[in-house]
Amino acid sequence: MDEIKNEENTAMDVEQVETEKVEETSVAADAAEATEEETLEKQLSDANVEIADLKDKNLRMMAEFDNFRRRTAKEKLDIQKNAGERIFIDMLSLIDDFERAEQAMRKTDDIDAVKQGVELIHKKFITFLQDNDVKEIATEGESFNTDLHDAITTLSAGEENKGKIIDCTQKGYTLGDKVIRFAKVVVGE
Repeated sequence: MDEIKNEENTAMDVEQVETEKVEETSVAADAAEATEEETLEKQLSDANVEIADLKDKNLRMMAEFDNFRRRTAKEKLDIQKNAGERIFIDMLSLIDDFERAEQAMRKTDDIDAVKQGVELIHKKFITFLQDNDVKEIATEGESFNTDLHDAITTLSAGEENKGKIIDCTQKGYTLGDKVIRFAKVVVGE
């Protein structure tokens, strides 16, 4: 009988050990789930912090770009305004020369002196244009070019002058590489 009780106690002990193992496994599984859940929550929290940081950086970059765009637009307007101002300041000396020439024409009878004065003003004005990158378009003896010349009429001028400029009625000018006034010319046909 003692043997049966021992066997029953042993069976109960085995059952109790198995129950404890199941409980330990269940507790370990719960702990693993809790650890995994905590890890996921930490990752989510870290991701939310990173998203907030990136949103802040994006907002700052957009504001910085907007400020840059406004600043460059203002600088561009200032440059255009000041470029025109510089040209007009440079032209004031030419106006002064014309006024002195006009006064001299009223006071003198010496036509040669007046001619020389006007020629000096003309040379000064041509120099002013060259200093500002304004150049005259060549016409004399040149082939007609629609990018530079405006044909106002054609004349029969023989085979050797066909397509060539015979006369220029109004000079043309370029500013840098841009034509600001086409030369008005007579073309041979």
